[in-house]
Amino acid sequence: MLTSRSVDSDGANSGVDPAPARLTVGIVSAGRVGSALGVALERAGHVVFGVAAISDASVHRARTRLPDSQILPVEQVAQRSELLLLAVPDAELAGLVRGLASAGVVRPGTIVAHTSGANGVGVLAPLTEQGALGLAIHPAMTFTGHDEDIARLANACFGITAADDIGYAIAQALVIEMGGEPVRIEEDQRTLYHAALAHGSNHLVTLIVDAVSALREAMSGPGLLGQPVVDEQPGGLPERLIGPLVSAALDNALRRGQAALTGPVARGDVDAVAAHLNAVESFDERLAASYRAMSLRTAELARTNPALLELLAEKGH
Repeated sequence: MLTSRSVDSDGANSGVDPAPARLTVGIVSAGRVGSALGVALERAGHVVFGVAAISDASVHRARTRLPDSQILPVEQVAQRSELLLLAVPDAELAGLVRGLASAGVVRPGTIVAHTSGANGVGVLAPLTEQGALGLAIHPAMTFTGHDEDIARLANACFGITAADDIGYAIAQALVIEMGGEPVRIEEDQRTLYHAALAHGSNHLVTLIVDAVSALREAMSGPGLLGQPVVDEQPGGLPERLIGPLVSAALDNALRRGQAALTGPVARGDVDAVAAHLNAVESFDERLAASYRAMSLRTAELARTNPALLELLAEKGH
């Protein structure tokens, strides 16, 4: 267990101290996620002795973020770890686990935690069958590779999955130490959990990029006196125009839920939405298909005008 005994000021044994004992940590690999979590674990008092880093970017992150750690082959990292953190892409995780199990380099009793959102602890079976304790610890945060990644961990939730209560207690302690909030996700719900996060975050980027593209077209041509030229570079006038609106909509959605829905679709304004569809189709048919699909889902949530639902459900409009 990641606990130690504590003593009261009068010398009496007070029971269990929630502060975890120091662990010798190895990380595979020093990508954006692994290096950020490594810094957080070191700040909590653990010792990241070694990382596996292959690409030039990973080597640079290891040397700058974890300068006291050695860059070692995967097998050596696994052999020496008390906590082995597998921070590799989802598609590479199963193969890495099988390779480590075949090599027999993970000692029984080692805590093996992966950071994959899509996987629970089942993917670690080749190692847990050899005596390792498997954990899934996924930070629900996007990582850019810059310093803000580490700061963002303090406000992030982590989806954790374990095989038993002991595993959950260890995963919970590690997440709290890193400044995050642990959230229990059952093994059979990991895929839905991951899909929900991808839908909310990845598709939001697509939505904003498409909206900005349409704004650029709408704002093309001569501007007002002193108005910046609208070009293809991000961070320009279209982004400044939509930014406050999007930020307010996101804040309202998180605080008020479905009640935050506004606009012509939520109002059931058939004429306005039909005009939108015509305008967007003239600009980009693929964007129009996305607009139609999102409008239909919005109309369903709002339980709006049946005539609008019929319009949006039409094929080949």
